[in-house]
Amino acid sequence: MKDLLRLSRSAMEMFQATQKRLLGELLAHPQLRQRVERLASIRGVGPVTALTWALEVGDPFRFSCSAQAMSYCGLTSALQSSADKQQRGPISKQRNPWLQTALIEAAKLAPRWNPQLAALHARELERGHRNRATLAVARKLVAYLLAVDKSGQPFQLRPLAPVIVPAAQQAS
Repeated sequence: MKDLLRLSRSAMEMFQATQKRLLGELLAHPQLRQRVERLASIRGVGPVTALTWALEVGDPFRFSCSAQAMSYCGLTSALQSSADKQQRGPISKQRNPWLQTALIEAAKLAPRWNPQLAALHARELERGHRNRATLAVARKLVAYLLAVDKSGQPFQLRPLAPVIVPAAQQAS
């Protein structure tokens, strides 16, 4: 039994060393490093998620809107509507599976570090089950990643617009 545990431990250590070396080699490329640093400025997005996004998406300008990027990542489903009834189908199988996996795993952890994503997760959790909440967070991550990638600027949360209340409602 001890021999099996030693073998398992050595395999894990070898995997971790290989992963660290691979990440180091990829981040040695100056343009890729800058892009990954910008993407990692989003709270809840780490270097592996940012690197996966950068390598799998390529040019972010090929997506005209975040809905196209979400579809590419496999985070949308078909909408079937008939007679004022709308029904969503299952998640599309035509997707980038590597990017979908990375985004779903990141969406499970991101609410721990990002208060906006935590609020979204909590709101969606009230409306449905855990998978729906995770999917909503993953979609928001795609919107954040695409915006940062297209702008070339680090992530900055926009302040909320002030709510304007008409004078007639203020008096009551």
